[in-house]
Amino acid sequence: MTDAASPPVIEVTIAAPAPVVWQALRDPALIRRWHGWDFDGLDEEVESIYVTDVAADDTAHVLAIQGGDRFSLHPAPDGTLVRLSRVPIGADPEWDTYYNEITAGWYTFLQQLKFAVERHDLAPRRTLILEGTLEQPGILVDALGLHTVAALEPGAPYKAETPAGRLTGEVWATCPGQLLLTAEELGDGLAAFVQQEHTSYRPEGGVLVLLTTYGMDDDAFAALESRWASWWERHRLSSE
Repeated sequence: MTDAASPPVIEVTIAAPAPVVWQALRDPALIRRWHGWDFDGLDEEVESIYVTDVAADDTAHVLAIQGGDRFSLHPAPDGTLVRLSRVPIGADPEWDTYYNEITAGWYTFLQQLKFAVERHDLAPRRTLILEGTLEQPGILVDALGLHTVAALEPGAPYKAETPAGRLTGEVWATCPGQLLLTAEELGDGLAAFVQQEHTSYRPEGGVLVLLTTYGMDDDAFAALESRWASWWERHRLSSE
């Protein structure tokens, strides 16, 4: 459990000027191009987190969002440092059960923000998500044949044959339980592989695969979706 006296701080440096990054945090049409993944309620989620009852300082580039988490932008030699300071655990008891999972989600989403700005100038994306529990308990990267890739440093090139097809690119970011890879096969997209912790509401733990694609036509995206869905149907817990 996270220490209540020192709530997590997540930082990422984006190779872009502060006004560009700030706009990506303030314009709902741009936020939906990096936050989370595509689903029918994404616009409503963006509105509730980033627009409704927030406190934004456009001069200081500080944004306190719904729930109390706080974004701040700072000059950095290579661009703009984005700092996400989490609210202390206990500040919103209704969400305390999910505190660590929300923190992990912010890490993924900030990496998606960095990728969307640096590699695609916040262009529209298309996402594919698989989330649940593996039928055979284990580590997601092992199940996908990515264990050697997971040992590489960020920036290292890789080529992997997964059960759902080849992935080629570079290691984008890693942290405990997460591996993010660029992938040529996703239209220079981003693949996030997340190992979710064991909790009271998920006693067997879980996994999340989040694929962000760019420039794929309907046929190519449908083929991608079919390959990954086929792998997931064979390996997910059948009772879900």
